[in-house]
Amino acid sequence: MTALKGANVFVTGGSRGIGKALVEELYARGAGKVYATARDPRTVTHPDAVPVALEVTDPASVAAAAAQAQDVTVLINNAGAAVGASFLDSPVDDVRREFETNFYGPLLLTRAFVPVIERNGGGHLLNVHSVLSWIALGGSYSASKAALWSQTNSLRLELQPRGIAVTGLHVGYVDTDLAAGVEAPKSDPRDVAALALDGVETGAYEVLADDISRQVKAGLSGELAGLYDQLPAK
Repeated sequence: MTALKGANVFVTGGSRGIGKALVEELYARGAGKVYATARDPRTVTHPDAVPVALEVTDPASVAAAAAQAQDVTVLINNAGAAVGASFLDSPVDDVRREFETNFYGPLLLTRAFVPVIERNGGGHLLNVHSVLSWIALGGSYSASKAALWSQTNSLRLELQPRGIAVTGLHVGYVDTDLAAGVEAPKSDPRDVAALALDGVETGAYEVLADDISRQVKAGLSGELAGLYDQLPAK
């Protein structure tokens, strides 16, 4: 279990959406300091947050951010991109860009901050996945989030002996800019943030933040056609 009261936390993509809600909820729980990143740190609006400029795909930017936040014990990899490229029709560079942001970005951040967290006595890593980690309806986005899910599960094993616990957050549509054009039920980002941080504090391996995530996860044990209406049953 990880106590968030008094903790120093680094949140990527902390200026809007789930990231902004995480920053707010962290301070509500008594966090000592929250670093909130954005490409333009002026977009970080929480009055107590420490704005940090970060491009998660740029190793130099990641290294500079980690050098600025040497007191961190909790890393939250929330920043992501949703290109949703088609594997057959979209430019391959679009697929690569999605993986650079959603898979390699969190990996760069984790590699930069693990030594920091370890020096500070251990702590926690929270990676933000998606229900589309488990159901391939989002093209390259789904694939990149599935890869991140696997990365998270591997890191959980690697980091346990180093005193760093790992939680993965899965969520469907959330009422943020990313899902602005979606006509479907959406979760409140504040509810998602609260559930995610509950998971950190209780040491949960995974947090399934809504009904659709719980339903799809349960469906993984069934026949593949049960997840995809387009497939005939075999």
